[in-house]
This record gives sequence, C-alpha cells and structure tokens, in this order.
Amino acid sequence: MSVWDELIGQDEAVALFQRAVEASTRRTDDRSGMTSSWLITGPAGSGRSNCAYAFAAALLCPNGGCGSCDSCEQVRARTHPDLTAIATETLLLDIKTARSLVDRASMQPMHARYRVIVVEDADRMIARTSNTLLKAIEEPPATTVWVLCAPSEADLLPTIRSRVRTVSLKVPSVADVAALLAARDGIPAELAERAARLAQSHIGMARRLATAPEVAQRREQALDGVLQLSTTGAAVRKAAEWVELAQADGEAQSADRDARERDELLHSMGVPKGQAVPRQMRSLVRDLEEHQKRRAKRAHLDGVDRILTDLQSLLRDLLTVQLDMGAPLVNAEREDELNSVARGRNPASTLTSIDAIATARARLAANVPPALALEALALDLMPRP
Repeated sequence: MSVWDELIGQDEAVALFQRAVEASTRRTDDRSGMTSSWLITGPAGSGRSNCAYAFAAALLCPNGGCGSCDSCEQVRARTHPDLTAIATETLLLDIKTARSLVDRASMQPMHARYRVIVVEDADRMIARTSNTLLKAIEEPPATTVWVLCAPSEADLLPTIRSRVRTVSLKVPSVADVAALLAARDGIPAELAERAARLAQSHIGMARRLATAPEVAQRREQALDGVLQLSTTGAAVRKAAEWVELAQADGEAQSADRDARERDELLHSMGVPKGQAVPRQMRSLVRDLEEHQKRRAKRAHLDGVDRILTDLQSLLRDLLTVQLDMGAPLVNAEREDELNSVARGRNPASTLTSIDAIATARARLAANVPPALALEALALDLMPRP
C-alpha cells in the first residue's frame, strides 16, 4: 500500500508531490519539480498533516513511498531519524521550539537523502517565531526540506509566504470520507456515511463520531433546542451548556494522556509510583504540568470551535429549507425540526444568526473568554421579529 492511498480527493496535490519526489531522485541539475520549502493549505479536516507526512515518507523512502518498508513505518510512527515532526499542542508555537528547528535544519541526514521538517500548525507562529525560521526556510541546506501546514496562506507572514511553494488541498466529498472510514477502520457503511456528513468531511472528526458514541451524543446535545431559543434565560443556560460540553470534549481527549505522560516522566527519572518526587526533579514535573495546562486550554478552545462549526451547519440547513434550495442537509436527522422552524422564521433572521457565529469567532480570536463569547452568541441566535 502506497503512502498516498489515504489522501482521498486530493489527486492534483498527490500528482504534484509525486513529481517532486521523482525530480528529487534525478542525478542531474534538473530538479525543477522539487523545492526545499513547501506550504500545504486547506480547511480543517482536509488532510494537511496526512499529506505532509506522506510527502515526507516518499522523500525518505528508498522506494519513493512504498508504505511498507522500515522507513515508511518509522515516518508513520514519527520515529524516523531524518524526520522532525512538530505538532503544536498549545495555542502558539513558541520561539524555543523554532530555534530548535533551525538547529535541526542545519544537520545532515543520517540515512536518507533528506532531512524533512514538518510543522503541522505553522499558523500558530507569532511574528517573532516566524522571523526566527525565516532565514532557515529561505536558504536551507540542499539536504533539508521544510513542509509547513496552515489553513491558508493568509495565516502566515508575507515574508514566509514568499519563500515557500504552496499546495492547496480540497475538501473531500462525504462519499470519499465514508469510503475511507469503511476501508481503513472497518466502520459499517451507513454509520460511516452519517459520521462523514455530520463532520462535514472532516476526516478526523468523522472517525471520532463513528467510533466514540459519547462524541456524537455531545454534538447532538449542543444542537438540541438551539432553534427554539426564545428567552434570555434559556440562551444563557444554553451557552453554559456549550462551555461544559467543550470542556468535557477536551478533557476526554487529554485525561488518559496526561496521566500516562506523568507516569512516563516519573519512570524516566527513576521515581517509583506513589513516592514523592525529589526536590531537584520537581521543576521537570512542573514544566510538564504547565504544558498540559496549555494543551488543555487549546483542547477547550478547539471544542468551542467545533460547536460553532456544528451550529453553523444547523443554521445553513435551516436557510436551505427556508429558501427551498434542495441541497442535501448536513443534519438530515433534524429535517422535521428544520421544516417546522422554517415556516415561522424569516430567512434574513437566519442570515443574521450565521453572521453572529462569525462575530463569536472574532471575539474568541481576540481572547474574549469562551463563556462570554458563547453567551453573547446564544442571545444573538434568538430570532428577531
């Protein structure tokens, strides 16, 4: 199985990367299809990081990305000695990490032709961090390849954008995502289709919805009663519920991981389970706890963002029904509810509600506390006469 097989709906991007891999193996000066700095863009769930690691595997594999050799397996496990993988688990990619990447970029590869550096969340770099990487990205050693990932070019500084080759990914179709879930994860076809549709083709979220019933339950709970909000009290209570659901979703993803990381750290320091940590080692535990707190904050905000995305899908469905557009509904299971609400609500009011979601995102980006941003949103979602 090739490393490209799971990149569904991205034929143009795959073909481009395959040409680059082929060009990188030529023993001539003609390597016009290959460059040292790349930017992969695309909406959430389009497979940016999967594409980046497939490209990395193909560059590091002696067979151009066969998917089955030791090299490809090491890339899949993120343990290849010539791969540096940075996945920003907190809100920002800090300058300390950026400096370590610059140091790595100057090293010669150990086994493969290249040293590949993948930065999954390049959009989380502040200006100072981007400037730290600028020189390394602009003039990397001939054996170093940078692969950055971001939602769009606009999420990076112009100085970075001008020094990379951009490859844009598309949103895969619901059918393609469902087929992947069925083939890769053994999920029944009907459940896979429903999960892919509700996730709006976000591959990772579709898998969570299909394999974790509590995730699907939290999604439905977040949408319950939204179209019936009519009083200030109900709106405030719904906003509080959204905050709790986002918190629960974040904790579900990190609780087991936090405990495992702490146990692994104590084991590496030779501290038996249940014993007090020696004073000289407590700073390491504090550093881990601080990292976990920052990661939990991001997980909470990611949960809030997912709720906003689901709310947007519900309002989009409502507008679709109101305007009799005939387009497939994301929340098809709520068709009766949507038809009932559509008969008594003005489409202009629905558009105003959709705009309110964009306003909530802007407030969150400006560091407004999620509870306040969601409360204001819930109030704005009440239909206007």
